Amino acid sequence: MSGVTRRQFLTGLACSGLCALGGGALVSTLLDHEPAGAARSSQFSREALYYTTSGEKLRCESCHGDLQQSRVQYCHVPHTGDYVACQLCPKGCLISDGHRGDCRVRENQGGVLYTMVYGNPCAVHADPIEKKPLYHFLPGSLAFSIATAGCNLHCLYCQNWQISQQRPEEVDSSALLPADVVSYAQQYNCPVIAYTYTEPTVFYEYMLHTARLARAENLRSVVISAGYINQAPLLELCGAVDAIKIDFKGFSDDFYQRICDATLQPVLDAMKCIQRQGVHLEIVTLVVPTLNDDPDELRGLCRWIVQELGPDVPTHFSRFHPQYKLTGLPSTPVETLELAYSTALEEGIRYPYIGNVPGHPGDNTYCHRCGEMIIRRLGFTILEYHLVGGKCEYCAQPIPGVWK
Repeated sequence: MSGVTRRQFLTGLACSGLCALGGGALVSTLLDHEPAGAARSSQFSREALYYTTSGEKLRCESCHGDLQQSRVQYCHVPHTGDYVACQLCPKGCLISDGHRGDCRVRENQGGVLYTMVYGNPCAVHADPIEKKPLYHFLPGSLAFSIATAGCNLHCLYCQNWQISQQRPEEVDSSALLPADVVSYAQQYNCPVIAYTYTEPTVFYEYMLHTARLARAENLRSVVISAGYINQAPLLELCGAVDAIKIDFKGFSDDFYQRICDATLQPVLDAMKCIQRQGVHLEIVTLVVPTLNDDPDELRGLCRWIVQELGPDVPTHFSRFHPQYKLTGLPSTPVETLELAYSTALEEGIRYPYIGNVPGHPGDNTYCHRCGEMIIRRLGFTILEYHLVGGKCEYCAQPIPGVWK
């Protein structure tokens, strides 16, 4: 389901009775619309992290080699003046004064790079943690979930393209600063704050500052990301958050380039970095018919996970449904997901899952030692829970995850 505006979220809380989760009345300032245009952009701008600036005369080929397809579309003439090079993600956009990078939310203003979405979410919701999906991280808990406009990928099947592929000025959003996010998470009894729906990398500063405030208040932070981020900002982020779920697009650089406008290797590097830092990691691959569902490719992914990350990383294979620009493909056959699931087990992954098929046995958690079902799910609901102190109730095998 797509993210919703904060107005819809708060109205929904009032209508559904969810206000009882946290008590207290809704705060009217959350429902106020913010000014549009230049005033609005200025209000939500904050100097960005991870960029360099140069006033030297530049030549296209110094950045783009032989001028073949890369980031040429973000190389604006004239090639003099206050250029900045964004170093947040592998795209490395070179941005001239007054323009923005590929993500649409980071703008060069006089040689200083600004994020234009700080404290400016366009989607706010209270979600079950299972919706992310995170299956080995505080099962049954609510996650106070936020997103801003923008994304540094352009997946042809994006489920939230109405906000991810827009500039912040083009979506319904208003002010919610990091301290406000923490306060409302507490009010609605959400022990987790999730950065999700679009791509949290592009609202990096907002996410980082919120996560640090959340940790000081004993709240957890989880990031739902495609993992297309450079190592230095990722390392800093890992020091502030508790879990990262990677939406892994496919074990093929060609798929990443053609379908997502990205590349494979930086995502593989990001997953290894997250694992080394001891941050809880889960991986989800949306299996798209004819594009990333080759059995050998799926086996290669499973083998890579075991060899590079270990057998205990929860690995989800989710069902694709046609949307956005990939409406001509069918939904993923359940048999394809079952093949991926069995392949994962054969290659040594201990906790594979089948996603977007409610009620399927592959959506449950089984102890890898005794084989007993220890968590039974239906959709986003926990029906049975057989863990005691993070161990299997039946054989006392420790189950990897964050359980309390």
